[in-house]
Amino acid sequence: MRILIKLGGTLLDNPETRGRLACEIADAAAHHKLVVVHGGGKQMTRYLAERGIESRFVNGLRVTTAEVIDAVLKIFAGTVNAHLVSALRAAGAKPVGLSGLAAGLVDAEILDPELGQVGKPCHSDATLLETLTSLRYTPVVACIAGDKNGCIYNVNADQMAVACACAFRAEKLVFLTDVEGVRDGGGGLRETLTAAEALELIAEGSATGGMQAKLEAAVDALGNGLGEVRIAPGARAGVVRAALDGSAEGTRLRP
Repeated sequence: MRILIKLGGTLLDNPETRGRLACEIADAAAHHKLVVVHGGGKQMTRYLAERGIESRFVNGLRVTTAEVIDAVLKIFAGTVNAHLVSALRAAGAKPVGLSGLAAGLVDAEILDPELGQVGKPCHSDATLLETLTSLRYTPVVACIAGDKNGCIYNVNADQMAVACACAFRAEKLVFLTDVEGVRDGGGGLRETLTAAEALELIAEGSATGGMQAKLEAAVDALGNGLGEVRIAPGARAGVVRAALDGSAEGTRLRP
């Protein structure tokens, strides 16, 4: 089975959680073609704050100046990626740290000039992912993209995951996050959602911020042929195996 797992930066900030998830992912990678995409927003905000740089957001997206894009490279493609790769190797996997810049894996274009170097994925070439997974390596992709002119873009990790999953023809896309799943307007946890129902939650204001971004990305993935997207609580032990066999808590989205 072809699987893409997206890990939120909050989960990776805790060494114990990172190590447990690495073990679960390594176990899954021994049986499936598996790609990991990760964020690192919490680590980025902390890094900038330590240097007296204020983090500014518009509709949940970080305004990315030239100063911030330098930090994006250091934190996303550097510290966060290296720590995750190291944890996966310790767990017995064969991880390869990458970003969307590698071999044109993900190209992007400016999303909004007011956001600076924030990109929206516009093309993904999964050849590198195919090559690595066919040799039983586990690609670990930081959410940075480029273009043919050599520009570098900060990309929302959920959008990055969808771009890679669609190009890789993943059969399952799993978002591991720091919440239980998708909640409706009454606070109830939704076990399943159709794409239409997900859009309704956004329209009525029940899903905002990071959850809105995840649902929009999930709907995009389903619209591009992915059979299943799951938003699951990464803090739960055994979540990776449960997500793959369909028994995980959280929310399952279908077309």
